Amino acid sequence: MQFIPVLVLMVLFFVMMFGIGFILNMLMKTTWFPSYLFVIVILPVVVYSLWDHSSTLMSHLASFQLVDYMTGVAGLAGAIISGWTIQKLRLGGYRMF
Repeated sequence: MQFIPVLVLMVLFFVMMFGIGFILNMLMKTTWFPSYLFVIVILPVVVYSLWDHSSTLMSHLASFQLVDYMTGVAGLAGAIISGWTIQKLRLGGYRMF
């Protein structure tokens, strides 16, 4: 596992989920919707769509590499930080957010 491509991938997923979460928060006026969406929809879809059902769920989850988990955590962190940012902007008096 090379370090530079993994770092770029993590930053890419973080920025992508932060941007999508920020836009969803502005449009829907919800603070934590992107975080819930990530956990409830995206993670099960990714896990279920890649599972061949001939093995157990735990062995399937163990088959993922560290890079897969690191990018997933970076995406979730981007979604959470977008909610935190919107919340701080609203508390600061910005009505647009």
